[in-house]
Amino acid sequence: MQTQPKIDFQGVEPSSDRQEKILRLIEKLEERYGRATACRVVVKGPGAHHRTGGLYEINLHLVLPDRREVAIERTPHLDERFQDFDFALNDAFKRARRRLQDQVRRMRGKVKLHENAPTGVVKQMSPEDGYGFIAAPDGREIYFHRNSVEGPGFAALRPGARVRYREEEGREGPQASRVTPLGGDAG
Repeated sequence: MQTQPKIDFQGVEPSSDRQEKILRLIEKLEERYGRATACRVVVKGPGAHHRTGGLYEINLHLVLPDRREVAIERTPHLDERFQDFDFALNDAFKRARRRLQDQVRRMRGKVKLHENAPTGVVKQMSPEDGYGFIAAPDGREIYFHRNSVEGPGFAALRPGARVRYREEEGREGPQASRVTPLGGDAG
């Protein structure tokens, strides 16, 4: 890693034991992938956030080459297992490992498109907030996040651009988990 990892504790006393656990997990990610240039971990303690009550929330942000990022920022659902620091920490790093695997595959160009991936048109972009919407062939709008865009990336997309995407059900409706720009406008 090019910079020293940053670890912030909010609503919980920092302990050397917890810091060491976090640093060991960061080291494991580096040993396996070795591509992160910066890392920030935020540990929010139980009771520090009104929506999660007595649950730990672990947020992770990894910066990768080529202006790519892996961000684990989802607040845990009301799952009592997140009352345990170790469980919450391991869950966050498991999700980071899966997303890091996906990013490394994309960086190496080893992403497999499924035969049945539909083609849509970018309908709306919100570059400052990092998301957009795809007009699906059936007329629905499909949400996508900047982290799901492959190839030239989110910044290169414009309304009217043709894309291939993989749809999945998100917390608030359909979303595209992989968006691949196809080049050219639908117009």
